[in-house]
Amino acid sequence: MHEHEIPILPLRGILVFPYMVIHLDVGRERSMAAVEEAMLQDRQILLLSQKEMDIDSPTTDDLYTIGTIVDIKQLLRLPGGTLRVLVEGICRARLIEFLAEEPYFKARVERIQPNQRMTLELENMTRSLIHQFEEYARLSKKVSPEAIGTVLSVKEPDRMTDLVASHLDLKIEDKQTILGTIDLNERMEKITELIMREIEILELERRIGLRVRKQMEKAQKEYYLREQIKAIQKELGEKDEKQAEIEEYKEKINKADLSEEAKEKALKELDRLDKMPASSAEGTVVRTYLDWVLALPWNKMSKDKTDMHRAQKVLEEDHYGLEKVKERILEFLSIRKLTPNMRSPILCFIGPPGVGKTSLAKSIARSMDRKFVRMSLGGVRDEAEIRGHRRTYIGALPGRVIQSIRKAETRNPVFLFDEIDKMSSDFRGDPASAMLEVLDPEQNHTYMDHYMEIPFDLTKVLFIMTANYIENIPRPLLDRMEIIHLSGYTEDEKANIAMRHLVPKQMKAHGLKETVVKLDRESVLKIIRGYTRESGVRNLEREIANVLRKVAVKVVKKEWQSQTLTPEDIEALLGNPRYSYHTLTFDPEVGAAVGLAYTEVGGDVLTIEATPLPGKGRLTLTGKLGDVMKESAQAGLTFVRSQAEALGIDKDFYDQIDLHIHVPEGAVPKDGPSAGITMATAMASALSIRAVRQDVAMTGEITLRGNVLPIGGVKEKVLAAHRAGVRTVILPEKNQKDVEEIPEEIRKDMEFRFVKRMEEVLEIALLPVSGSERVLPQLPLYNADFSQPSRPV
Repeated sequence: MHEHEIPILPLRGILVFPYMVIHLDVGRERSMAAVEEAMLQDRQILLLSQKEMDIDSPTTDDLYTIGTIVDIKQLLRLPGGTLRVLVEGICRARLIEFLAEEPYFKARVERIQPNQRMTLELENMTRSLIHQFEEYARLSKKVSPEAIGTVLSVKEPDRMTDLVASHLDLKIEDKQTILGTIDLNERMEKITELIMREIEILELERRIGLRVRKQMEKAQKEYYLREQIKAIQKELGEKDEKQAEIEEYKEKINKADLSEEAKEKALKELDRLDKMPASSAEGTVVRTYLDWVLALPWNKMSKDKTDMHRAQKVLEEDHYGLEKVKERILEFLSIRKLTPNMRSPILCFIGPPGVGKTSLAKSIARSMDRKFVRMSLGGVRDEAEIRGHRRTYIGALPGRVIQSIRKAETRNPVFLFDEIDKMSSDFRGDPASAMLEVLDPEQNHTYMDHYMEIPFDLTKVLFIMTANYIENIPRPLLDRMEIIHLSGYTEDEKANIAMRHLVPKQMKAHGLKETVVKLDRESVLKIIRGYTRESGVRNLEREIANVLRKVAVKVVKKEWQSQTLTPEDIEALLGNPRYSYHTLTFDPEVGAAVGLAYTEVGGDVLTIEATPLPGKGRLTLTGKLGDVMKESAQAGLTFVRSQAEALGIDKDFYDQIDLHIHVPEGAVPKDGPSAGITMATAMASALSIRAVRQDVAMTGEITLRGNVLPIGGVKEKVLAAHRAGVRTVILPEKNQKDVEEIPEEIRKDMEFRFVKRMEEVLEIALLPVSGSERVLPQLPLYNADFSQPSRPV
C-alpha cells in the first residue's frame, strides 16, 4: 500500500467497482477540470460517490471516503460541452486528506491492493456466492448470459466478488458498504447476505407476477373468446341479444339525467339482469322497472313564464268572473317570480259542479306555461292506486302519481287531483292517508312509491284539488290545503259565459255558422231563466246544444231561414219553460216555510212542511234527513214549546198532538244546521195556525233559547233564492259580512233581514191570525180564541 496525490471525480447515483468498465457522462465544471487534469497526468482518477444524489455542488463532507481508482480509456466531447468518459476500475483507494476543492477536488489517497491468497474457507464461500448469483440471474432476468459466463470464468475471489456486486441491482448505500469492506471474507459474507435478500424479493415478485399473469391471462382469454363470438355472430348476421340489451341499458343509464340514488339503483338492477338466465321470468320485471326509472323526469323541469300581464290575459280569456280566484293565482305567480325556489302551495277549489274548477286548473297551467296532468279520485278506494304496488306482485305498476309525472315529462307540472271528496276506503287501504305524503310539503321532497323504491322530489309540482263538498274531505288532508271557494254564477255571469265561451264552442261542434243562426243575449237569457236552475253552466251548455241540434236538423231538411233566435223561437224549439223566472206572488201558507240549503250542486230552495195530528207528543221527521237536521228539529220544537203562550198555542198541546215534519224530495239526502229556524217557523205556524209568507226564504241554526247562529254557503243560498224568484231573505246577524261576496246586481235586487233571535224571524215570516189565507181544520186541542190578538213576538 502506498500514498499518492490524485484528482477526484464525484459521482451521483452511481458507484464503480474495480475491474468494472463503464461510460460516464461528465457535465459539472469541477468534474470536467478533474478529468482534464487526469488526462494530462497518468490518465488515472479517483471516483467517489456522493452520499446524497440531489446535491449539485458537493463539498468534502458530501463524499464517501472509500472509492475506486480508474483508468480513463477514452474521452469524447459531446455537443453542449459535456464529456463522455470510458473508464475501467483498477483498485480500491482510501482517502487520507483533501488537498484542494477548486478548480477540482484533489486528495492524497492510499491504494488498497487485493488479497488474492485462496483458502479452503474462501473457496467454499466463492462456490456458494457463484451458486447464489446464478439463482439471482435466473430470477432477475436483468443479468445477461455473457455476464454470468464472465463471472464464472474469473478464478480470483476478490475480482469475482466485485464483478458479482457490480451486476446486482442494489442501492448506492449497499454498494458502498461492499466497496468499503476491505476484508475479503467479511465482504463475501455481506454480499452473500445482500444477494439472498434480493433473491427473496425477486421470488416474491415472481409469485405475485405469476398470480397477476394468471388472472390477466384468464381475463384476456375471456375477452379474446368474447371477441371471437362477436366476430362469428357478425359473420353469421346474428347478435347476442342479451349482451346487446345490457349494453344498451348501460348506455341509456349513463346518458340519462338521473339522480344519484336512481342511477345507483338502476345499475344494481342491471347487474341483476345480467346475472339472470335469458329465459328467467323475473327478467321482464327488471326490464319494466328499468324502463320506468329511465322514463321519469328526475331532473327535467319546464321553465315558468312569470309574465304577469300574459297570465292575467290568459285567465281573462278563459274565465269570466271568479275575481278572487284569479287574484290568488296572480299572487302566486308574483311570489314565484320573486322567490323561484318557493315551495308550491296546494290549492283546493271547492264549489258546485259546472263552475269551472277543472278548466281553471288548465288555465293556470297555460298561464305558467307548465305541463298539465289530471287524475280523478272519484271512487278510488285502493291505496296502491296512489302509492303503487310492490314489485313482488304480478302486473305491479307505479302509482298514478308517478304515472302522471312520467306522462308530464317534467317534474314541475300542474297536477290536478279531481273530486278529492269522492275518495272512499276499504280493506285495500285508505287512499286519503296515502295522499298525505303526496301533499305534505315537509314530506313530499322524498316521496317514495312502493314500486319505484327510490325517493322522488314532488316539491316543484303545483298540486290543485277540486271538490264539491268541503265536509267530505278528510280533516288531515284538508289541513294541508289552501281552500278557495268557487260560488255559483249569477244570471249575468251565466249570460256572459254563454256568449263568450259556450255558444261559439257549441256552434263549432254542430257545424253551424253565424250566417245560418245566431243566439243573442235575449235568447240566452230565455234559456237561463226558463230551462235551467243550477249553480254552474253545464245544463245551460246542454240546452244551448239542444237548441242548435234542432236547428241543425231543420238546416239539413232545408226548412231553415237564416235568422237570430228570439225568446219565442227558443220556446218553440225547447217546449214550454220548465221553470218560472218572474217574481211569484207566493200565497202565504200555514205550516210551510221556505228554507235555503247548500248542497253539492250549489244552493237550493226547500219548502219545509209541518202538520199537527192528534196523538201523544211524538215528533216524526221524513225526507231522508241526517242527524244534524233531526237535532235542529228537536231544538226548534223545544223553543216553540217554551214560547207556546206568546204564540197563542195551548200550553198543554204537547200531550195531545203529534207533529210530522217533512222536507220534500225525500230521496235526496239532506243534512246540516241551516234549516233550524225554517223548521221552527214551520212548527210555530202549524201550531198557532198563522200563515207563513212564502216570498221570504230563511236560513240559520237555532239554539234551545232561540238564538240564531251563523251558517255557511250564504252566497250560494242567496243565488238560489234569487233564481227561485224570492226577494226577501232572512239571515243570521253574524252572516252580514258574507253578503259582501254576493254580486252587486243581485244585492240590489234583494232585501236582507238580519236576525239575532228566533222571535225576530217569526215576526217577519208569520202573518197575524187575521191575515192567514189558509186555515187548517181546527182541532179541539188548539187555543181557538182568535178574538184576542196574539201577543207580539
